[in-house]
Amino acid sequence: MEFIKKLNPFYKIAITAGLIFAALAACVDMTADKTVTVYSQKGSEGAEVEAVQRVLAERGLFTGEITGYFGDLTEQAILKFQRQQGLEQTGAADEATLKRLGITIGQTPDATEANIELLARMISAEGRGEPYIGQVAIGAVIMNRIEHPSFPDTLAGIIYENGAFSALADGQFNEPIADSAYAAARDALNGWDPTGGCVYYYNPSKTDNQFMKSRQVQKIIGAHYFCI
Repeated sequence: MEFIKKLNPFYKIAITAGLIFAALAACVDMTADKTVTVYSQKGSEGAEVEAVQRVLAERGLFTGEITGYFGDLTEQAILKFQRQQGLEQTGAADEATLKRLGITIGQTPDATEANIELLARMISAEGRGEPYIGQVAIGAVIMNRIEHPSFPDTLAGIIYENGAFSALADGQFNEPIADSAYAAARDALNGWDPTGGCVYYYNPSKTDNQFMKSRQVQKIIGAHYFCI
């Protein structure tokens, strides 16, 4: 650093700042490859937290209202569960705790050609004749199911789930795919959700399923009712 003393003040400041910046950059580079896994914990909210609360309530450990918000009562219930199961008492819904609770939640798949093809086939089978936004909505329901704890965690798992879609039973799934269904599949895979988070839909003129009709309707798009 002796050479800096011989420079005029302006250059001293510039060089010193540059050295500090380089040191900070080096620190960032050293940690750039580290991956931090984030689990549901106090302050979190969403489908995973709601699933945790439901399972803990079934076990008699959670006595609060099931809201999907991770507060003190949820943390206390998780700590009780972890003590009972001999798990590390983190108070968070970490990987080991979720596995022991039997809770898994998938992630929306990438818009690969294979995924687009599979999703488009189901959209075409279930949404033939529906407006374009209605076709996207069908795809969005499938995406929402992947991220919901009550359904399988993969695109194929959702589509081929036994009894989930009538198009698999009546042969519509094997019919030629409508061109619009490909675009609708891309939009759904890329995050467009006209339903606002729905995980069910049905055509009220074509079903007598009382479970479906008992669901809370959020949107009506084309001939379909979209529900939570």
